[in-house]
Amino acid sequence: MAEKSRVLVIGGTGSIGKFIVEASAKSGRPTFALVRESTLSDPAKADIVEGFKSLGVNLVRGDIYDQESLLNAIKQVDVVISAVGQAQTEDQDRIVAAIKAAGNIKRFLPSEFGNDVDRVHAVEPVKTGFALKAKIRRLVEAEGIPYTYVSSNSFAGYYLQTLSQPGATAPPRDNVVILGDGNAKVVFNKEDDIGTYTIKAVDDPRTLNKILYIRPPANTYSMNELVSLWERKIGKALERVYVPEEQILKNIQEAVFPLNVILAICHSNFVKGDQTNFRIEPSFGVEASELYPDVNYTTVDQYLDKIV
Repeated sequence: MAEKSRVLVIGGTGSIGKFIVEASAKSGRPTFALVRESTLSDPAKADIVEGFKSLGVNLVRGDIYDQESLLNAIKQVDVVISAVGQAQTEDQDRIVAAIKAAGNIKRFLPSEFGNDVDRVHAVEPVKTGFALKAKIRRLVEAEGIPYTYVSSNSFAGYYLQTLSQPGATAPPRDNVVILGDGNAKVVFNKEDDIGTYTIKAVDDPRTLNKILYIRPPANTYSMNELVSLWERKIGKALERVYVPEEQILKNIQEAVFPLNVILAICHSNFVKGDQTNFRIEPSFGVEASELYPDVNYTTVDQYLDKIV
């Protein structure tokens, strides 16, 4: 069997990064995480850092804004995965420059982990954010860097915990707000499964210069279907409050950050159906659960069982 690639994760202590680091280490790959000094001394990140150490992760001190440390980290590995946050999306051009300078990287996975930014119908303020991710894609391609883009769709830990009710802290028990007509299909994936599929793809020739869509059939639901499933689990019918698109667009314009961002993403997902309103063609993409049938992913049904 071919030797497993050495993997560097940038943004590894973040909301999705930590799951990718963990999946990489557990897969037996030599795993490196670029961490800032401030992260190592942050009490809020202490458990994550200790968890990495216990898994044998190599913590490399550095920063994407310190080109020397970035280059040093990249030269030690074969694959670079960026999981930086939205505020640093555009600054990934620094990672691209370092990869180009290093000349040893077999695969780069930029920070995506959401919708396919080339196939969205989003409104501001998220339209610009998606465009920045698309700009990084074009830069990677122009520089001739081998890539995989991961379109992981919706994080279960964020959306399913509340049945996509902005501002809620628990799933609804009486009434539920549904954006649009509730028929657009959305994909909900557990974060550790996203990490697993991402790491499976790094050495796979089938995912080279392709988009890896994590779109398992058992995790693809319309909001109406999701609410019906939840109702069966709690043994109670909820009052469904439908919000027409015109009202949603008005709410987005009137809302302040971060609610305007949340509403705009929900508009893309739940009204425009941007996660499922196109076919995955072999020319540009592959689907994770088809490629890796051995992954025993958590289904939406199983996830809801745990929060009933």
